[in-house]
Amino acid sequence: QVQLVESGGGSVQPGGSLRLSCAASGFAFGDYWMYWIRQAPGKGLEWVSSINTDGTSTYYSNSVEGRFTTSRDNAKNTLYLQMDSLRREDTALYYCASEGDDTIIYTTDPVKRSDASSWGLGTQVTVSS
Repeated sequence: QVQLVESGGGSVQPGGSLRLSCAASGFAFGDYWMYWIRQAPGKGLEWVSSINTDGTSTYYSNSVEGRFTTSRDNAKNTLYLQMDSLRREDTALYYCASEGDDTIIYTTDPVKRSDASSWGLGTQVTVSS
C-alpha cells in the first residue's frame, strides 16, 4: 500500500538547521509532484513547498523562501527538506504529501487533507532556545 514516512525532525535552537526526509513506497513516486506541508500548534495546515516530478522545479511559501530547500531522489524514492536559519515560528509538525487531483504549485490558502492523495504521519520540528 502507499506509504510516506517522514524522519529527521527534532529540537533545534533558532538559527540552526535540520534535514527532513520522506521515504515513499507503494506508488510510482517519480510520477508525482510532492509537497511539504506543516501544522503549527493550534493552527491549520500550511503549504510549505512543492517539487515537480523530476526535481527541476521547486516552489516555496514566502515564509520559508531562501531558508528551506526541497529536493528529491527518484532512484531512492525519497523527498528531502533542508531547513536552515530556523525560527521559532517554524515549530510545527511537518508532513510530506503526494500530489492529488489538482497540483499545488503555490498557495497561501489553508491546505485540506483532500488536496493531496497521500500523507505521512509527520515529523515534529521544535525551534526554541
